[in-house]
Amino acid sequence: MSKLRFFIALWLAKLSQPVLKITKHNGTNFPGELALKICPEFLKYIAKPKRIITVTGTNGKTTVNNLICDALEMDGTRVLNNRAGSNINSGVATSLINGVTIFNRERFETAVLEVDERSSKKIYPFVQPDYTVITNLFRDSIMRNAHPEFIAGILSESFPAKTKLILNADDLISVGVAPQNPRAYYGIERMDTDVAECHNLIRDIRICPECSTELKYDYLRYHHIGKAYCPKCGFKSPDYDYAGAEVDVKNMRIKVKDARGEGTYKLLSDSVFNIYNVVTLVAVLRELGFEHEEIEKRVEKLEIVKSRYNEETAGKNRVIMQMAKDRNALACSRAFDYVQSREGEKELLLMMNNLNDERGWSENTCWLYDCDFELLNRENILHIICTGPRALDYRLRLLLAGVPEEKIDCEKDELTAAEKLWHKPGTDIYMFYGTDTVPLAMRVKAKIKAICEEAAK
Repeated sequence: MSKLRFFIALWLAKLSQPVLKITKHNGTNFPGELALKICPEFLKYIAKPKRIITVTGTNGKTTVNNLICDALEMDGTRVLNNRAGSNINSGVATSLINGVTIFNRERFETAVLEVDERSSKKIYPFVQPDYTVITNLFRDSIMRNAHPEFIAGILSESFPAKTKLILNADDLISVGVAPQNPRAYYGIERMDTDVAECHNLIRDIRICPECSTELKYDYLRYHHIGKAYCPKCGFKSPDYDYAGAEVDVKNMRIKVKDARGEGTYKLLSDSVFNIYNVVTLVAVLRELGFEHEEIEKRVEKLEIVKSRYNEETAGKNRVIMQMAKDRNALACSRAFDYVQSREGEKELLLMMNNLNDERGWSENTCWLYDCDFELLNRENILHIICTGPRALDYRLRLLLAGVPEEKIDCEKDELTAAEKLWHKPGTDIYMFYGTDTVPLAMRVKAKIKAICEEAAK
């Protein structure tokens, strides 16, 4: 009876896909939702690729997931993935539906799947990865993943015993996940921009997990990310199996070393997040048996997805789209820090607004006060426009951060806000936007570009 129910679920889910296309519905989750509703054990019965890699973590999992897929596909390997779907159980189910025939025969040898941390309990009992990457664990949305140790506990309970973990050694919260599992560590050796003390509002791990003494750092990158040690009991961050070294932002190169050799790799961006993403990718491919020389060739051809970061010249200005994850204080802090560190005069448009949430409930705004808006109080940031449903909340937070009132404007309509930018020749215009606002952000960018190009005539 269970198998019959499974096939009914599979066939109806597959039938729903052309219907969704004909009716022009996105529905990336719907086939999986339908299948799980008909057959709650659907993930148990559906055929799966022989090799499965999953990617999880608070920030960077989508980028890392896409980079791994792109790198593996360069030699013609067909990789099953959930790029177009979601990372919860219904999204993973939809991807697996795409990967089998109507008779449940697997059509892919490899799967690379992004998995939401909270959904792990529903996915990993049935989809058992050979490798799982954890990019990092931080506090996230106050409504879902506010406590990183709680999330680490969910992951520890969920991973199958056979899964090898590929962990960020510079993140002590990730390091503590599932201590019984086999593991490999990656990280980045000291960089010129490192510090010794945390200057961010968020620091998710402060004390030694062994003796509760305050942790010290050989070097600190941001928040709690860095090479930590306990001055009392000797606890310390683990040694790197894959070490990023000699980061050269000017020439956009980094070395990655391991026990079997080293390679020199192209940086995909000069942001610290994306430097980590390259090291993570190299660690995964080395675990899969690739030589450094082959990985170097593949990394040369890779790019960050343009919906995450994009730079274009328009007239006498540069227009830069910088994703800053909604309700995530740390992700926004990292985006702010990156932008304030770049040279030149800037205008900013803040539109990290949860449009989907606004329709159904009221967002908790306390995350704004964990976020380092103080990073935007810089002389070369000339003008900031707050837009969307949270425009006044952003204005208040900027004022509390010490940003002069004359630098701040509010305009609820995002397209009208694009017109109110100063568009001063030679300035860089940065758009901060969240996951809910990508289509709208594209329209706003097009309008900004048109205004800049017209002004340059």
